[in-house]
Amino acid sequence: MKAVVLAAGKGTRLRPLTDDKPKGMVEVDGKPILTHCFDQLIDLDAEELVVVVGYLKEKIIDHYGDSFEGVPITYVEQVTQEGLAHALLNVEEHIDDDFMLLLGDNIFNANLADVVRRQQEDRADAAFLVEEVPYEEASRYGVCDTNDYGEITDVIEKPEDPPTNLVMTGFYTFSPAIFHACHLVQPSNRGEYEISEAIDLLIRSGRTIDAIGLDGWRMDIGYPEDRDEAERRMNEESELTV
Repeated sequence: MKAVVLAAGKGTRLRPLTDDKPKGMVEVDGKPILTHCFDQLIDLDAEELVVVVGYLKEKIIDHYGDSFEGVPITYVEQVTQEGLAHALLNVEEHIDDDFMLLLGDNIFNANLADVVRRQQEDRADAAFLVEEVPYEEASRYGVCDTNDYGEITDVIEKPEDPPTNLVMTGFYTFSPAIFHACHLVQPSNRGEYEISEAIDLLIRSGRTIDAIGLDGWRMDIGYPEDRDEAERRMNEESELTV
């Protein structure tokens, strides 16, 4: 299965850490965020890394070259950052089967393999790793609701008044059906082509999207303090394994 990594953003909330580098090159525990992402995808047997780049893209391309740990890397430029659905459409020509999608500002120590397994075994149209967060934090994310069968029935992008505290974590698997949905997405009130809208179109068309609860932890590195918290957790784990 190929893996798509979205790493085109400017990371404005991470300034000054991103003044001279893209968000994915900010170091966490001595390694760029993207290196952590790539390590996780290699562990999931990714056959190719398709990386969407944009802001200061040369910093990423020069650092990693055309492969990582023997796995080929294909770079695709998102010239203007207009949302995750827009970013995903840039890779459409490189994907012809089920694939993994990882937002390139997330670090996981979690059950990502369960998501991949669900996609492979049940032939779901998509599977998402989801997490319950405090209600006051839910508005930072795509908030979702599920039915009694663990299928996602609704997704709302960064709502002011979240209806639930179950959020998407930044790791997904999709079938190529997601691309058709992305083509139908209209700009949101934020002026972006939201992946949550594409997911909603999949749901309304009768596609099955399974929710897999997070077992472990993940950090969305949106602010400098998130980077610090991720390092704290990783150092804590290292001490436990000594």
